[in-house]
Amino acid sequence: MKTVRVTIDPAVPTSLELGRIDTARVDATSDEEIATQQAADETQALLDAAKFARRVRRRLGLSQAEFSERIDVPLDTIRNWEQGKRSPTGAAKALLKVLDKAPEAALAALR
Repeated sequence: MKTVRVTIDPAVPTSLELGRIDTARVDATSDEEIATQQAADETQALLDAAKFARRVRRRLGLSQAEFSERIDVPLDTIRNWEQGKRSPTGAAKALLKVLDKAPEAALAALR
């Protein structure tokens, strides 16, 4: 891979290359359109988290009840994650990532 060094002077706008953003379209976007897109992004993020939680559980070959018991999380929480009503955060999210990457070690540590 070749390294190219470029000097950019913010004081000289012509030294800046045009990016892939359509500034006219961005400027024309209303606050309502931005709010609508943010809501759609949030919904998609919840669905992605739901798919991830479901995939981890299925890869382990456990039912929701078995999974909740093994990781010491209430069954309702597991259901809410998988239905996209809630999204795992903090330690729960980290635990799901570890279970995804190293399931045997994670389950052994949880015994």
